[in-house]
Parts: sequence; structure tokens; C-alpha cells
Amino acid sequence: MAKKIGFVWHERYMWHMTGFAAGSMPAGGYLEPDIHIENPAAKRRMRNLLDVTGVLDHLTTIKPRAATEEEALRIHTAPYLARVKEMSALGFGDGGELAPIGKDSWEIALLSAGGCIEAADKVWTRELDQAYALVRPPGHHAERDRGRGFCLLANVPIAIEHLRHTYRARRIATVDWDVHHGNGTQWIFYDDPGVLSISLHQDRNYPRESGGIDERGAGDGFGANINIPLPPGSGHGAYVAAFDRVVLPALARYKPEMIIVPSGFDGCAMDPLGRQMLVTDTYREMTQRLVKAADELCGGRLMFSHEGGYSPAYAPWCGLAVMETLAELPATPDPFAHFHSMGGQELQPWQADVLEKVAALIPEIPA
Repeated sequence: MAKKIGFVWHERYMWHMTGFAAGSMPAGGYLEPDIHIENPAAKRRMRNLLDVTGVLDHLTTIKPRAATEEEALRIHTAPYLARVKEMSALGFGDGGELAPIGKDSWEIALLSAGGCIEAADKVWTRELDQAYALVRPPGHHAERDRGRGFCLLANVPIAIEHLRHTYRARRIATVDWDVHHGNGTQWIFYDDPGVLSISLHQDRNYPRESGGIDERGAGDGFGANINIPLPPGSGHGAYVAAFDRVVLPALARYKPEMIIVPSGFDGCAMDPLGRQMLVTDTYREMTQRLVKAADELCGGRLMFSHEGGYSPAYAPWCGLAVMETLAELPATPDPFAHFHSMGGQELQPWQADVLEKVAALIPEIPA
């Protein structure tokens, strides 16, 4: 029997205005203004690629709703939410650090968080087997009292708190494969054994002050935070090995009731903000492993929330690989495969050293 795969999308997500910038830096002085690097192009093109390849026909549409302020307040402080709302009404501002706010960004951010809530809810209740929320603005850098790195609201933590509040969920695991460290999820749940936070990311990319192996949680949550800071240039072999040597054993020890993936495609070989070399097959294989782990550990409950990915040409193809894998559809040939057949994708000794150090910490995950 074919699995029912949910898909969250709303055109309103594309209307979050990040303004003009030089890359991600505010324009001005000698920085000539251009379109901000976090713009709708890669996300809209991913949705369009799902449409023209016919994959969209195999997905079940999930209509998003706006998260309530009460739901957002389970994660964020009231003064921070008030600042975002005020700047959104004015039509400009920054949520904290490189988190631009435009007109109506408050309402759209609530819709983004609410889309993740709806996806998580339908997977938890088994109305759907798995789901992907193609939302914007992203969320994995947002902290309790400030936005960071293009993120305004912590979409995944808000969805997790919904599951805990509504269904008394006790053990949720997150596997963040965005090229940047999932600092928001880490710090929000740092002392909480009810959430296992795993982040695979490029070492000291963003934020530079977080994401180290030694950040393992605190108090009752000690051991429930796993960082895998891979060196720049790590490719397919390193990421697949990270799953086999760290991610899957960590999930097996923790035994989550659901797995949620903050899904960024900025680890792909063509991304301007990352220096990893991931290809469509990497995302396909990581997804296959997570599907198998979810089937074995938590009745198949698996949900993805869209994060980064800034190559309009290639990020959509990585997203297509994930969706085809979830929907159990044949793989569409990667049109960029000839460009990426450059070698150097095997696991290297210095990458294996990182994995060995992290794998040694698995026995201390709260079981």
C-alpha cells in the first residue's frame, strides 16, 4: 500500500520580504544593493519542479494555518514577539542578527510555524505517514529572545511543543542536515531530555560560536545534544558515514516517538553559503536511512521542515530527491551529475576522526 505523504505550501510564504542586500549583509556604504540571498527563488522553483515532474500528484496537500501567539509563546519571549510584530507593522527591521523583517513578516512567520504544526500533527495522528513543510521564513537559527540567520520563529521547536502540549509526546528527535548549525533548536532544548537534537553542519560556518562536539546538553538534558561539525569540503562519503556511524545509532539508543528533520539544501555542491559537496544522491540516501529508522523506531513518523538552500538551480533538485524518496517514486536523473562527477567524495581520514569522536558520546544519550 502506497504511503500518504503530506506537503505544506502556501504562496504567502514567498511574500516574506527580506529586502535588498549584498548577499546577506545590509546594503549601504560600499555594499551595492542587490536582491537578498534569502529570497523566494529556490523554494518556489522546488515547488515548481515537484509540479512539472509529476511528483506533486503523489502528495497530499496540507493546508497551513497561522500559529497562535500562545503557541509561539511556548518557545519565544513576549518582548521578542512584540518587537517582531512592531517591526513588521512598520515594514522594516531586523529580528536580531541577519534576520530581516518586511511588511507582513509577522503574519507570514506565524503561517510558517503553523504549517509545521499542521504537518507534525497529521503525522503524529497517522492521518499521513510522512510530510514535508516547504515553509518560509525558515526557523532553525531563531532563539527564544531573538531572530538569527534569516529565521524569525523557531518553526520546529514550536511544532514540538504543540505535540507535547496536545498529545503528551515524550521523546522527539531532530536531525538537522542544514549546512549551518541548528543553534536555535539546540539552545531551546539544551537542558531537556525529551528532545534529542542532532545537527550535521559545516564546522564553524554559522553561527561560528556554536556547534562544537563539546556542546552536549545540560542538567537532565546532558547527552541529548549531538553536534557533528564536519570540515569544509566534506562530501557524500562523509555525510553517509555520519548517518551510519552516528545518526542512526543515536536514534536507535534514544528510541524517539517521532523524527523531525530541519531540512536545508545549502550543503549542496552549488550553494553560495556552504562549502560542502553534497549531491542529489546524498539527500536521497540520507532520506532512505531516516525512513528506515522511522519505520523501525517510531511507526514511520517522520516530518521535514524546510530551512536553507540558496542555489536556485540546484537546491530544488535536492528537494526533489527527498520527495521522490518519501513517495517511493523512481529517481529523476540529476541534470548536473556530469558537473559534480569530480571525485573526492570518499570519506577522508580527518572527517572520520570527527565521526569517531562524536560516536564515542552515543552511550551517554538519555535512553
